[in-house]
Amino acid sequence: MSEADRSAGTPGIDVDIQLKFRILAAVLMLSAMPPAWAIDPLYQPQMERLAEIMGSLYFLQPLCEAGTTDWRGQIDDLINLDDPDEDRRQRLAGAFNGGYTAFARFHRACTPAAKEALTRLLAEAERVARDIHTRFAE
Repeated sequence: MSEADRSAGTPGIDVDIQLKFRILAAVLMLSAMPPAWAIDPLYQPQMERLAEIMGSLYFLQPLCEAGTTDWRGQIDDLINLDDPDEDRRQRLAGAFNGGYTAFARFHRACTPAAKEALTRLLAEAERVARDIHTRFAE
């Protein structure tokens, strides 16, 4: 056993092997760490709520024959204007789909409750969109 091996404190293991082991351990630790997530803009919660509302409107509007706005096209344009990363894009699309599904589960015909929901959702969408624009537009 060489003097370097004895001074390293591990009998019988070459210093080169110890160094390689430490480097390998560090690489393994770093590769096991979750990827860093991008920081969402401050308006992300409002955007997700707006997307959810628009998904609900996309279902309710044709059900109640209450207009011809293409809510799916509107959210697509809005997402493209915002130019989010893939994670945010998926969350916004998921919120839209969740809003659609929430009303599709329970409404098969235009009822007074569906009409009331449509009216309230339109008002909330206007409020949320105005809030996003007022607080975060350049």
